[in-house]
Amino acid sequence: MRIAVVGAGAMGCIFGGTLSEAGHEVTLIDLWAEHVRALNERGLKLTGVSGDRTIPVRATTSPEGLPQQDLVIIFVKSSATEAAVREAARLIGPATAVLTLQNGLGNAERIGSIVGPEKVVAGVTSHGGTLLGPGEVRHAGRGETVLGELCGRLTERVEKLAQVFTDAGLEARAVESVDSLIWSKLLVNVGINALTAILRVSNGELVKYPETRELVALAVEEGARVAATKGIKLIHENPVAHCLKVAEMTGPNLSSMYQDVRAKRKTEVDVINGAVVAEGEMVGVPTPVNRVLTNLIKAIEKTY
Repeated sequence: MRIAVVGAGAMGCIFGGTLSEAGHEVTLIDLWAEHVRALNERGLKLTGVSGDRTIPVRATTSPEGLPQQDLVIIFVKSSATEAAVREAARLIGPATAVLTLQNGLGNAERIGSIVGPEKVVAGVTSHGGTLLGPGEVRHAGRGETVLGELCGRLTERVEKLAQVFTDAGLEARAVESVDSLIWSKLLVNVGINALTAILRVSNGELVKYPETRELVALAVEEGARVAATKGIKLIHENPVAHCLKVAEMTGPNLSSMYQDVRAKRKTEVDVINGAVVAEGEMVGVPTPVNRVLTNLIKAIEKTY
């Protein structure tokens, strides 16, 4: 397949590099010129759970000049979604699928408003990674990737994409209910991201102590109550246990929110813990723990 990855951070590099290694024609697109130069000159140095190696990749700072793609994967921060998709619009033809594997709520809808909802596939992944420097990524945790159509039907297109990922070594499956999978992944991020950023710890530290395990449970349970009130059936019967399992499986990983705080960047808290607060207000479910976590992250951002 001809694949463009828009946003070549840790996750974009893990997916783009692995798919390139599997023989697909992959282009990584990122605004960070030094990173793009390193990828082109030295290849992607990928270390961690999938093995240490250097993968030859092609990268660019702009989609200009690239042909239309079979698949465009959006991996930018949520705040950059609309601008990135508009910039990449020239890559999207009549048969192109646009896949979001981003964190939080609302990305698929924002992409669909630009390219048309029929082109959008939403996905969530349990892989974790850390960008160590220009051209260098640590693959800190691996897990399943789940894909679904916005229309709520299991289509040949999404089943084919899941098979492409699985064949490349990125275990994936297709499901019917995209809301279920997005909310199920959201609750993982709700339990891990803000807490690791506030406490300045890796994912695995959250599992070690009764206090952090309780904080994870309180945040995730609030989100689960919001989802239940909205009529959304979660993929995992016990979302707290699943969140803690993901934290353990990605133990050495630094969450994306913690990486943002360390680099003094704007975080995605508004589409993660903040989204639980906003959705809770709409359905009348109190979310005091997530409100506190959201405000703490916003306070940290203001101290940069």
